[in-house]
Amino acid sequence: MKIKVEGATLNIEIDGPPQAPAVLLWNGAWCTLRMWDRVVERIKGRFLLVRFDVRGTGLSSPAADPETQYSFERYAADANAILDGQGIERCHVWSMAWGTRAAIAYCSLNPDRVISAALYDASIGSADVAAQRAGHKEAVRLQVEAGIEPFEPPEGYTTHAHRDSVAPALAAASKFDLAAAVPKLTMPVLVATGDHDPNLGPSKDLVEWVPGARLEIFENVGHGSVLQRPDLTTDTFLEFQASLKA
Repeated sequence: MKIKVEGATLNIEIDGPPQAPAVLLWNGAWCTLRMWDRVVERIKGRFLLVRFDVRGTGLSSPAADPETQYSFERYAADANAILDGQGIERCHVWSMAWGTRAAIAYCSLNPDRVISAALYDASIGSADVAAQRAGHKEAVRLQVEAGIEPFEPPEGYTTHAHRDSVAPALAAASKFDLAAAVPKLTMPVLVATGDHDPNLGPSKDLVEWVPGARLEIFENVGHGSVLQRPDLTTDTFLEFQASLKA
């Protein structure tokens, strides 16, 4: 599905029963909404899953003016336009890696609209890409050693129609004061990160900064947890959702 919002054409997909609890999904860096395919397969009967490519990434086109459109404020407004179009007033949020930065911004800007937030592979500091790759490789080795068959990434999860606009789109993270946003997360928060992800330390810090937040550590999982272990990460999300009802 495509919708036009403030000069951009946004690629969105919505799966699940219209009356089910809504979950707004935020993609990782250089990922498209396809990164959630394995998750959607597992839980689309229980939730209304809303996912989109932020403008300039995936199959979403950028607006004509590149100077003002690449910001977390703009992406949050785009997300709200999508939700409004579906008649969704409030939603849960689920994110991974770069998407967690966008999700923190969204939650801080729209606290009354967010029921809960599941923030995976969380960090608001500088990314150590080399450490992420090394941790991912070691985690996969340990999974294979334990008899866990590696999951194939979904087809098209890094396919972008406007490749030149992806980097500027992702640079929105550097323009937003995430440290100031964190104290505004007043909803129930789950922070979940792999034990081989260098973001584990920053994730622990985040839990300290957010009142009532809980931490889940994935054993033998590296950066990109949802892609690496869609089974484990989905089960953890479902357990978090169940705890909200207890």
